[in-house]
This record gives sequence, C-alpha cells and structure tokens, in this order.
Amino acid sequence: MIFTRRFLIFLILCGFISACSVLDAPTAEPLPTPTATETPVQTPTRVWFPPSATSPAQAFATYTATPEMRPGLENTTLRDSFTDADVWDTASSAEGSASVERGRLTLVAQPDMYIVSLRRYLDVSKFYIEVTARPSLCRGGDTYGILVRANAVAYYRFALSCDSMVSAERIRFNNRQVLQEPILSGDAPPGAPGEVRIGVWAVGTELRLFLNGRFQFAVNDPSYSNGTVGFFAHSAGDTPITISFTDLILQEVSFDLPTRTPLP
Repeated sequence: MIFTRRFLIFLILCGFISACSVLDAPTAEPLPTPTATETPVQTPTRVWFPPSATSPAQAFATYTATPEMRPGLENTTLRDSFTDADVWDTASSAEGSASVERGRLTLVAQPDMYIVSLRRYLDVSKFYIEVTARPSLCRGGDTYGILVRANAVAYYRFALSCDSMVSAERIRFNNRQVLQEPILSGDAPPGAPGEVRIGVWAVGTELRLFLNGRFQFAVNDPSYSNGTVGFFAHSAGDTPITISFTDLILQEVSFDLPTRTPLP
C-alpha cells in the first residue's frame, strides 16, 4: 500500500516535470509559404535631350600664298605710245604692212604671210615687257604675239592663236624650235574683235608668259641672252590678219634665278 502510494506520487511528479518541460520549450513558428514574385517590366527611360553624334575633328588644308611669278619688278625704263615711227621697222607691200600711226603699231599679213616689226636702238637682257594687242581681223589658226631677245634673224616668239591657244618657240633664220606646245588659254581672245594684255618676264634662261596679268607658262632656254623686242602677225589661212599693239611698257628686273645644283 505504501509502495503504491509512493509510485503514484512519482508518476504525478514525472507528469508535472514533463508538462513544465513542454511549456518551457520554445514554440517553432511555421515557415511562410513561398509566393511567386513578379519581375517588374523594365520601362525605358525617356531621354528628352539626346546627345548628338560628335563629328571627328576635321583637318583643314593650309594654303600658302600664291607665289610671285614676276619678282623683282623695278622702274619703268621705256614707255612707248607708238607716236614715233622711226624707232620701229615699218614696211608696206603686197604681202603685208607694218605701220605706226595714231598711237598704235598695226600689222597686216596677207593670206599665208608672216610679218615682223622690231624696235630699233634697244638691247635688253633682264626685263618685263607688257603691251596691249587688239585683233581686228583674225580667225582659226592665225597667230600673233611678241618677240623678245630679238635681232633680225633670231628671237624667242610667244604666240597667241585666234582659237585661244598659246605657245612659245625659238627662231633662228628659218629654223623653228618648239619650247612650249600650244595649250588652251581662257585669256587669249577667240578671234576678232578682241583685246589682251601680253606680258613676258625674262631673267637668265627663264622666260614667263602672262596674259591679262595671269601667268600662263614658263620656258627655259640658254640660247639668247639679250636683244630687242618686237611683234609679229601670221595668217595661216586664206584670209588676212590684222593686229594692232598699244601702250608698251618695259621694266627693269632686279632678280636672279637660284643657282641650279649641277647633276653628277
């Protein structure tokens, strides 16, 4: 009986302790049920002032000044208004004529004829000459122009044709050496009537042609170093050519060409 009561008390105490243990143990909270999370849609950001494309840096060409093609021009040594016929070669025949009157030198060449007029009492080497030419009867391959470093049998000839071509030659007696083949020039009058200012710059072996102040071409030749100046007209077809020249000026040139390096 005593044993039974003690055993009962023991059971009661064990139940009390177990109950306390259960009350003292932390209660585990249930894990939340995972839910699907929606991924937000990416909304493009509006750019109110979009940047403009940057152009690459541009390289601009550096232009140098136009070289002076008539360097060293000095005082005017001769100004001829064509009032003195005695200083020019004049003539008249069935083949043509050269006359000085009314302030002009007029050359007339009959078909297939060539006529020249040189200025007397003049001998120059380094110079710039300029004259106004006016073709009044001129067509096709007819030519006219200026002669420099000239004498009665030899000279340099700068020619303008009546179809706007320009060229240069060296003449000696009846021999002709082409120094510049004919090239087209917008400054050469295309026939008659017309007007052009012809200029030649001569220093050493180099001679340069100008029309209306614009450079046309240069030639190099050592054959003639000095002489007088003159003009010519040549009819290449079956009609005459008539050219008049006015307002001649001759200037000194104080310039020397650079010394050329000799070739080995």
